[in-house]
Amino acid sequence: MNAAASFQGFTNTACAFYPCHSGIKKEFNCLFCYCPLYAYNCPGTYSMLIDRHGQPRKDCSQCRLPHDGYAASWQFIQKWLEQPTLWNSETAHERHQ
Repeated sequence: MNAAASFQGFTNTACAFYPCHSGIKKEFNCLFCYCPLYAYNCPGTYSMLIDRHGQPRKDCSQCRLPHDGYAASWQFIQKWLEQPTLWNSETAHERHQ
């Protein structure tokens, strides 16, 4: 990776959870370990869980979009943060019907 693009990602092989997602084909990007799109609608592969308080939550453990390659994941996140729409359980329900 060239120096100009070094801010776009890194791989932390010393992490106790590495690799947290399977099926990554490019550089494993740990920069978005906590996805900045978690609170927003996104095209990622997620399922909905109900927490112990009865609140719907996103389970993004099957999503590879912010992790698969440094440049591609950086561009993906930047694109979706240009016009974010807040995620809510109604939106999730419509998406998964």
